[in-house]
Amino acid sequence: MREYLLTLCTTAAVTYLLTGPVRKFAIVAGAMPEIRARDVHREPTPRLGGIAMFFGLCAGLLVADHLTNLSQLFEESNEPRALLSGAALIWLIGVLDDKFEIDALIKLGGQMIAAGVMVMQGLTILWLPIPGVGSVALTQWQGTLLTVALVVITINAVNFVDGLDGLAAGMVCIAAAAFFLYAYRIWYSYGIEAAAPATLFSAILMGMCLGFLPHNMHPARIFMGDSGSMLIGLVLAAGAISVTGQVDPDALNLYVGSEKEAVHQTVPVYIPLLLPLTIIAVPAADLILAIVRRTWRGQSPFAADRGHLHHRLLEIGHSHSRAVLIMYFWSALIAFGALAYSVNSASMWIVLSVVFLSAIGLILLLLPRFTPRTPRWMEAFVPPRYRRGRRTPAHAPHASSPAGSQAADGLDAPAQPPRVAAGVSGVNGATAVGPRARLADRRKAGSSR
Repeated sequence: MREYLLTLCTTAAVTYLLTGPVRKFAIVAGAMPEIRARDVHREPTPRLGGIAMFFGLCAGLLVADHLTNLSQLFEESNEPRALLSGAALIWLIGVLDDKFEIDALIKLGGQMIAAGVMVMQGLTILWLPIPGVGSVALTQWQGTLLTVALVVITINAVNFVDGLDGLAAGMVCIAAAAFFLYAYRIWYSYGIEAAAPATLFSAILMGMCLGFLPHNMHPARIFMGDSGSMLIGLVLAAGAISVTGQVDPDALNLYVGSEKEAVHQTVPVYIPLLLPLTIIAVPAADLILAIVRRTWRGQSPFAADRGHLHHRLLEIGHSHSRAVLIMYFWSALIAFGALAYSVNSASMWIVLSVVFLSAIGLILLLLPRFTPRTPRWMEAFVPPRYRRGRRTPAHAPHASSPAGSQAADGLDAPAQPPRVAAGVSGVNGATAVGPRARLADRRKAGSSR
């Protein structure tokens, strides 16, 4: 566990430290597309955040290769090299798209080629666990097609959900955390070394997201772009493929008793197929609603609009940060609910807990005007924009200020409008709905304050 944590921290540190220079490079390179009609942010914001995330991935793999226990993984398995090859290709395509806006079909072809590169180096699905049947071996073509399909679907799901500041990175980090706990349990509890690559990939993926999030939270100073969203989608898919295709379910010794008992006891085997889908659950629902909405209006299903879930959350009164947190909540509920069910599928408390938390999530959706207050003792641990500032009474101006000195001299000074502090909507590439607010008393409901 210590070596996995060291790899995670190294990846996060490298990603965090490189994101600032990458932002300056993106501004110089002109990787700041114009605002589109469906975009939420109000100012051009640099992309190419995937550059820092890719070098964080490389740093994590390099550190893991020099650790005592994890170094054996690189000697016995070719999966880390397969991941690095596919990640480099998909990252290069994403960088070109962030700069030059390449065609969607070209990106789709690049995604399929990157998945094919990983398949050629051994990162593929070899068998599938079927309830009541056991492990079903796949032919080479079947395994290749299924692997490519899973990679392409996961990449586009992550790319689709990347619509608000910090949304994609946070949701992927939540899914990766749940997947890490599952893969580590398979590797440590059952002693299956084939689960070690998936555990390593999940730890590195968490580090990439955690290192980038401080720069990407609202108001975002940089976007990950397609170079980042496609990259983390590929790493997430690689972990699922590694566990599903390389770990033999028979090695878990779960097929005992009757067929009904075997189906219940083999639930952990199917979780690798479900956990990658947890990040697709919210985007898939958004996609279905978008198709129905556009078709009902007589529009093309591929026509862009501002009716996605995150747009709806902003329109009903939720702030940008609260909308992101609500989607975090649903992603964590699905991912960790599936993880808990894999540990003990017969427990009714797990089902009741999921139902109870779902009710809480519905209540949160109905309270868009609720403004949480940060306790005083926690203000040192949160960003400045979330702190409650010390307000100065209106009748006691500071003597050192110009207004205060003029009032002391008996002069009538014109009222100065309050300045908008850095970090509110419209500053440093922040995202908000509505016109940019210049004064504090003219901010609209979508602002972070």
